[in-house]
Order: sequence, then C-alpha cells, then structure tokens
Amino acid sequence: MSSNALFKEFTLKNLVLKNRLAMAPMTRNFSPNGVPHKDAASYYARRAEGGIGLIITEGVEISHDSSSGYPNCPNLRSKEARSEWKKIVKAVHDEGSSIFCQLWHVGGIRKPGMPPNPEIPGYTPSGFVNANKKVAHEMSLTDIQDMINIYADDAKICEDIGFDGIEIHGAHGYLIDQFFWKDTNKRDDHYGGSLVKRAQFACDIIDACKNNTSDKFLVGIRFSQWKQQDYDAKIADNEKTLSEFLLKLADSNPDFLHCSTRRYWEPEFKSSHLNLAGLAKKITGIPTISVGSVGLNKDFINLYAGDDEAGFANIDELEQRLAMNEFDLIAIGRALLSDPNWANKIKNNQTDKIQQFNKTFVENYY
Repeated sequence: MSSNALFKEFTLKNLVLKNRLAMAPMTRNFSPNGVPHKDAASYYARRAEGGIGLIITEGVEISHDSSSGYPNCPNLRSKEARSEWKKIVKAVHDEGSSIFCQLWHVGGIRKPGMPPNPEIPGYTPSGFVNANKKVAHEMSLTDIQDMINIYADDAKICEDIGFDGIEIHGAHGYLIDQFFWKDTNKRDDHYGGSLVKRAQFACDIIDACKNNTSDKFLVGIRFSQWKQQDYDAKIADNEKTLSEFLLKLADSNPDFLHCSTRRYWEPEFKSSHLNLAGLAKKITGIPTISVGSVGLNKDFINLYAGDDEAGFANIDELEQRLAMNEFDLIAIGRALLSDPNWANKIKNNQTDKIQQFNKTFVENYY
C-alpha cells in the first residue's frame, strides 16, 4: 500500500497542514463543570505526535444556557476552561499540527431538568425533537439572533485562545441540523420552508463568525444526512436538492465542509460513485473533509449495540480516493482512540502493529 496521498501537505485557505489526516471530533464526557480534563493537552498532543495533521476537538458547548445535553462536556465559559484550552492548543502546535474547535449546541436533544440549569428547556426551530414530538422550546426570532451572536462571540474567544479555526457542528440531529431537517423545522418565516430557506440559520452563523474573526482564522461547518433519531434520514434525497442546499451554504463562504457519513466508501446516491464529501466538493468547489469508519471493519453504530470490538480494515480505497482528489481531507475517529500512533504506523507500513479498538478506549482517558 502506498501512502503518498495520505501524507501530502495540504493548504486549507492560508493554513498549511502537514498531511491530509484529521482527528474526528469525539465527545467523551471528561470535562466536569465544562473544564477540560487535566490530561486533555497530552491526549490531543499524542494524536498530533502520532502523525495527525489536523485535530478537531470534541464538541465544545457554545456559551448559551441551553447548549448542553450530556454530562461533563467542555465549554469556553470560565477562565479555567479557557486556560485549559490554551494548554491544549499549545501542546498540539508544539507537535507541528493544527487544531480547530468544534462549536456545538445540542438543540432538542437536551432533556428537561438537565444540569447545570435544569429550568432551561431544549431550544429548537419549532419545538419538535422529531416529526411528531413537540416538547421543546420553539425559538423566537430574538432567540435566533441571540444564538447567532453567541456563536460569533465564541468564535472570537477561540481565535484569542489560539485555535487555527472552528468547525460549526451542523450535523447529527443537533440544533443547526434541526433547522435543516423538515421533520423538526416547521417554521413559516425566512428560517423555514424549503431546504434552501432552512439553511439560512447556518449561513447567518457562518457569516457572523467570519465577520467577528480575522481573515486568517478558518470557519467551516460539519453536516450530515443521517440523524441520531433516524439513521436512514436524508435532508436531501437526490443530487439536485443536495446541490441547492450546498450552494446556499456556499453563499456564506465557509472555508471547509466536513461531510459526516457512517462509511466513507459508500456513494451518497445511486446516480454517482461519489460519497457525500466528493459530491460537496464537486458542487461547491469548497475543500471537503470525509469521514466514516476509517481503518475499522465495523461502523460506530455497533459500539452502541454491544458489538464494540473492531479490527483493522484495509485503506487502499481511501488512498485511491484521496489520490484522485475526490475529497481533500479524511477524519479518523475510533481508530485514533485505540492507537494514537495509527497515522505513523500507516506511513511506516506497520499495520500489523495497530492496536485494535474496543469500547474501553472510549471509557478511559488516554
């Protein structure tokens, strides 16, 4: 196996990445009171030292009281949290890698009574958490503008901390994705209606973040078709509709699109061999990141179904797709939890020495 395509430098806007490999964002609940664990700097730096060119952090809750939906997730709100993030950024930069902060709001995933503010409900575009369940807070136009401003303020905090950019989490059934999805966005104003109109909230967030940071700071967005509530869901069920949606996002000039799929090798539609990231790049010309069960022989859904052990899977097809520039970067998730040196072992043809994955690597901080 040749790994030339994987380990070529790539310039993303003005940021020179040492290779085409990214660490995927993975929430692991090790940040009590929103403060990253004291070992977080070494955790991220270990993957950079192990050969990963771009680190994308776990989801970092934006500074709104409704943003949290899971225990012990990090945020940017306290001086202590920002101090720990500065240590993380420095540790990654010291290894010659770049790092983006993923900004995250869970939307209707938030359940009533959740700490730290149990009186705060989940915020959603229309109060729905799925097509038939209206149990959350329906955002007013004032709520929407406040949320956009908070994203922009947090983007500036990230730049001040030293991050190279941010990834706005717009995937997997969380807040921004709930605006995309017709089952959860039933608004009749300019944030609802057609899929293009349902993308307006994301575009306004991207615009605000870019306007509140310098030109050298990167702002991108992650999106998906599938949802936690429905793995077969699609916000666009054909290439034409997907094109309309992506061209709307492109109007806000994101620096990259991170296209989340369960399996990177699967085509998004029968009409094309391209995966979601390949189609997004073809449609918009914007650099794309692909992701999905890289290097493992079982996808992540098995982790939650009691079938958590996964062995190494050949990545020759990944090499070929990158060599043909179908997409620009590839994000690796679970394989990096079990083996921080995964990238270097691939580069040095030591795949027989790669540590296999099981759920203990999620449960323990390493």
